[in-house]
Amino acid sequence: MSDWTAFGRVDADGTVYVKTAEGERVVGSWQAGPPEEGLAHFARRFADKVTEVNLVEARLNSGAADASHSLASVRRLRSELAEAHVVGDIDGLCARLDKLASLAEQKAGEARAARDAARAEALARKTSLVEEAEKLAAESTGWKTAGDRLKEILDEWKTIRGVDKKTDGELWKRFAAARDSFTRRRGAHFATLDAQRKQAQGAKEALVAEAESLTDSTDWAPTAARLKDLMTQWKGAPRASKEAEQRLWERFRAAQDAFFTRRSEVFSARDAEQRGNLDRKQALLAEAEALDIDGDPRAAQAKLREIQGQWHDAGRVPREAAAGLDRRLRAIDDRVRQAMDSAWRRTEPSANPLLAQMREQVAEAEQRLNRARTAGDAKRIREAEKALESKRQFLKLAEQAS
Repeated sequence: MSDWTAFGRVDADGTVYVKTAEGERVVGSWQAGPPEEGLAHFARRFADKVTEVNLVEARLNSGAADASHSLASVRRLRSELAEAHVVGDIDGLCARLDKLASLAEQKAGEARAARDAARAEALARKTSLVEEAEKLAAESTGWKTAGDRLKEILDEWKTIRGVDKKTDGELWKRFAAARDSFTRRRGAHFATLDAQRKQAQGAKEALVAEAESLTDSTDWAPTAARLKDLMTQWKGAPRASKEAEQRLWERFRAAQDAFFTRRSEVFSARDAEQRGNLDRKQALLAEAEALDIDGDPRAAQAKLREIQGQWHDAGRVPREAAAGLDRRLRAIDDRVRQAMDSAWRRTEPSANPLLAQMREQVAEAEQRLNRARTAGDAKRIREAEKALESKRQFLKLAEQAS
């Protein structure tokens, strides 16, 4: 990337070309600055392609990547270069990708051979396990020993991979048949299973009862967390009989759906209200930003105070929008204050008409504070107190200066 002109150029109208052995082709347009920056931009894109190739090559050489996947990546990158919007040594990168493709094909062939050998070994192991299971099912009377061994066979079976689906299915049918035959002969199993199902039913009935008791809750966050915890317990509990399981599940799910539906409705209504408040504040902000502050700062100040009163009454807006809106309104307030200060400094103290207006503003701020206190809105009270203190300080300074 140190000499981009060797691989591309930018003509007078900003069209960017890349140079290849087959000639030049257009890769984009650059209007944002000098041609050198345009070439650098498209050269960085080429560097990104080189990075992809480096990564594929490194993974292929280290053996960490599947050779077939690497080959697919190489072919994809090779095909993309024909139309890539980059500036760089495309011919050199193509040659490098061709070599990588040959290497990936070789490694893919080796991987296939290894898989074939592993498949043959897996087939032999599973066949041996099936034959042992069939012998246990037909001959063994040592229930515990034979049962433990069948479980071990099943565990080992799960670790064996690579047998084709059809053959694996046929072997599994033989193993499952042998295991089922043994299970039928061990009749005590069914009595134990029945007891387990009754116990599971009792536990899930308790979970359903608690879930139903929370349906009408309005304590949204703790209740939602508890219902999710109950769902985790449900999934971890043993299954009851098929009929009881389905009946309890329907009640359990209905209780959860009822709560979360109510919560969603409440949250949606709140969000809709806040979106409406956002529209109102955006309209007020547009009105404030249109004020002629420099031409008539006094009128702008009076109008801004009116807008600020409506602003506080508009209510909450979505959290992600609140800070930006407040920051823009404060900026307008700062501009008005600066304009008023400049106008005040240009007026003789004896003829200063701002004092009366500033006293009016203090009175308005006191009224706004009283309204906030009456409403019991802590946030509005804090904001009104802060605004009143600021206006009193400005009035005091103005009176001292006059």
